[in-house]
Amino acid sequence: MSGTPIPVPSARQTRRPAIRVLVAEDVAAVRDTVVALLGLEPDIEVVTAVASGDQIVPAALRYRPDVTLLDIGLPGTDGLTAAAQLAGQLPGCRVLILTGLETTANLDAAVRAGVSGFLLKDGPADDLISAVRAVARGERVIDPRLAGTAPVWEQQ
Repeated sequence: MSGTPIPVPSARQTRRPAIRVLVAEDVAAVRDTVVALLGLEPDIEVVTAVASGDQIVPAALRYRPDVTLLDIGLPGTDGLTAAAQLAGQLPGCRVLILTGLETTANLDAAVRAGVSGFLLKDGPADDLISAVRAVARGERVIDPRLAGTAPVWEQQ
């Protein structure tokens, strides 16, 4: 046997690419907390965060996130309108709504806008992290408290 070395991939080469996330939230404390929380995860990278809805599409086109995490009630363009714009302009980017606006009408509108997930802000942090990963894999996620109110979701 010759002493030919066998190349061993470095940790950097074997690690899966991070899930690239854009965060859109107008409340600075919530935005900063979500960015910090997601930043603790080794497989998630927040590529940018914006405070208004009219910044979402330009930021997404620039940073090409895998997942856009957005609030519905944003200044400028609301989150549902921005979600529909993203679906048209950057179809590879999945949208996960994180909102405090718990209504069936918002859920139905989000599904029609092509979102991949819908969570309420008062849920556990672990649920948010799991939802980002699931949405990035192409799965649909809905807050369990709303699951029974989402007949439109099942039809998509």
